[in-house]
Amino acid sequence: MKRCIQIAKLGLGTTRPNPTVGAVIVYNNTIIGEGFTDPYGGNHAEVNAIRAVKNKELLKEATLYVTLEPCSHFGKTPPCSDLIIKNKIPNIVIGCVDDNPEVAGKGIKKLRDAGHQVTVGVLEAACKKHHKRFFTFHNKKRPYIILKWVETEDGFIAPKTKNENKPVWITNEISRQLVHKWRDEEHAILVGTNTVIQDNPSLTVRDYTGNNPIRVVLDKENSLDKNYAVFNEAAETIILKEHTAKDICDSLFSRQIQSIIIEGGSKTLQMFIDENLWDEARVFYGKTLFNEGIKAPVFSGKLHATEKILEDTLEVFTKE
Repeated sequence: MKRCIQIAKLGLGTTRPNPTVGAVIVYNNTIIGEGFTDPYGGNHAEVNAIRAVKNKELLKEATLYVTLEPCSHFGKTPPCSDLIIKNKIPNIVIGCVDDNPEVAGKGIKKLRDAGHQVTVGVLEAACKKHHKRFFTFHNKKRPYIILKWVETEDGFIAPKTKNENKPVWITNEISRQLVHKWRDEEHAILVGTNTVIQDNPSLTVRDYTGNNPIRVVLDKENSLDKNYAVFNEAAETIILKEHTAKDICDSLFSRQIQSIIIEGGSKTLQMFIDENLWDEARVFYGKTLFNEGIKAPVFSGKLHATEKILEDTLEVFTKE
């Protein structure tokens, strides 16, 4: 199952609205096939794993491991549970149940009714964590929300004054490249009006090979000039006029956006923190000193992980 989760991550950012599933087929304690979900409209993980098995006769004595319950309904592709039954794979090990109403145990029931041995809940917490975007979207009716900011050693995210309308870098190039990798993994990225005016960001994945997220700009007064970089043709841009984080989430959910990075500035980040609408916070700490400027957001969360990136420190927080 750990291998299932590992390969499932290879599809992050490409499978929406489908979850990014990983599947591994084992015969006689040896992996004979594995696969992860194709970009939307393509094969599901189970299909790719089965196709990877050279000798299909071995499937009749094999075990299929999969991070999420196999689907039982027709969408862009036929039900995976039907394919498993057709290939007579006797043992199925599932990380977690898909609580999407279209599935929600129906795939498990179909497999058991067909005589297959089904085990559910292996590394369940890890599988649910991997599928956090999918579950948050369907269960909480909003995107999975990642707060991200960078602060100086003395607690500022921007200087008090600037000579140019571009970012003042606090972290190193490796940290900035990691941020671009994150952008590729998420559905959208959001900033406020002041960030557009002060930094003129592109919000793309220039330093990483991948897909640009949808750019969401908060512009309550429709005041931004369309010559800013966020309005170029590199990616889709949505302008929102909503005044609260809850209304923003409702609007994003209606647009089927499953995950979003909130990149600021401080006022925008604090709004989501104050309304308790966030799931994860990724905070970089650089060695730079500003002495005065715009203070970093104030929040409380559970420290989940710490990582050193050269002289920078990255801390990841969760609410629970």
